[in-house]
Amino acid sequence: MFDLTRRRLLLTGAGLGALSLASPFLGAHRASAQAMTKPEDGAEITLLRWKRFIQAEEDAFMALVDNFMKATGVKVSVQSESLDDVQPKASVAANVGQGPDMVWGLYSLPHLFPDKLVDLTDIAESLGAKYGGWVDSAVTYGKSGDKWIAIPIAYNGNYINYRQSAVQKAGFQSVPEDTDGFLELMKALKAQGTPGGFALGHASGDGNAWTHWALWAFGGSLVDENDNVIINSPETRAACEYVKQIYEASVEGTASWNDAFNNKAFLASEVYLTNNGISIYAAANAEAAKGTAGMKEMAEDINHALWPIGPAGKPTEFHIAYPMMIFQYTKYPNACKAFIEFMMSPEQYDPWLQGAVGYLTQPLNAYENNPVWTSDPKRTVFRDAAKRTLTAGYRGSVGEKAASALAEFIVLDMFANYATGRESLDGAIKQAERQAKRIYR
Repeated sequence: MFDLTRRRLLLTGAGLGALSLASPFLGAHRASAQAMTKPEDGAEITLLRWKRFIQAEEDAFMALVDNFMKATGVKVSVQSESLDDVQPKASVAANVGQGPDMVWGLYSLPHLFPDKLVDLTDIAESLGAKYGGWVDSAVTYGKSGDKWIAIPIAYNGNYINYRQSAVQKAGFQSVPEDTDGFLELMKALKAQGTPGGFALGHASGDGNAWTHWALWAFGGSLVDENDNVIINSPETRAACEYVKQIYEASVEGTASWNDAFNNKAFLASEVYLTNNGISIYAAANAEAAKGTAGMKEMAEDINHALWPIGPAGKPTEFHIAYPMMIFQYTKYPNACKAFIEFMMSPEQYDPWLQGAVGYLTQPLNAYENNPVWTSDPKRTVFRDAAKRTLTAGYRGSVGEKAASALAEFIVLDMFANYATGRESLDGAIKQAERQAKRIYR
């Protein structure tokens, strides 16, 4: 839990200036509080979020929290857990009926317990009307039936991160735009001693992102439009064979990677291509600013690319949605609603987006012109992640079943089981099929 009094002392003018937060935005935080839900008297709320990957994002977020407390008098405590621990902790809170008032989760997490959440339809519709409307995927993730059960406050674009020098040395001018060419690049990178690598451990972000991309790129899907399980298909078989080849062309050890492993391996020059948000590039820049040896050269060498197109013939990207939800057991639902409204206002959201330096992407169309996307061309690819992403259900619904399938890593484990040799192709697919049918019954 953060000591917010201490945070205020740490958020000095120098730090805020670097984030473009020492601007008219800070003087306008009381304006952000106008026309929002009135908090309950004496309200104190706790928010659970994932531990930051970029310090500047956390600093900007905590400045936003501080602004809210000054504007409303509501005390806010922020608890941070690892990305992979947010879902189980939120699920426990939902089941026992106590814990944080709000959770900043991942993907379709709210759909695991929709009946335990506060109806947010009023503020969702208001925010959409004010700020250019929601992107389509935000509506899908935020609504259960006709009711909004969560507010997707941001996305994390998950794209190809690569070292330009290694790709060019391998004989490619850039990352190929098709899956065949991409596989050839991976083989060439490994052959020259600059391998790539993708997480096949239980990595909620990176692992789910790339394995679902692969399944969908070859035309596979866990379920059809009616939520019938169709994972056992020729398209899935083709995807499994492809992922196995990618695994064999990768650095050793990816079967045990979680969401932090590829960041560390890339920054240590152990891998030269992986999938990630912009946090690797941001970390390299931050270390370069400190004078860390080799980091300036690495930051200059890093670039980002869209995911290749597979036999399906269309983009099949899967980026992380960040929904914020409020539990019904909270004593202060209005204060929680007010916090969300406050954070999504331009005076607060624009500086936060800039502080995140491309790690977060907006769900509301009005924010796509934020200068963070054009001040550094290497960030631009992340700007449209919310618009380009497919959702957790893909062909099927985004509801409790899709959320469960994602939480149980059904697709990721299928690929990992076959790629590593733990299961035969038939065995890996049939196991995934059994697990999916248990959920979709």
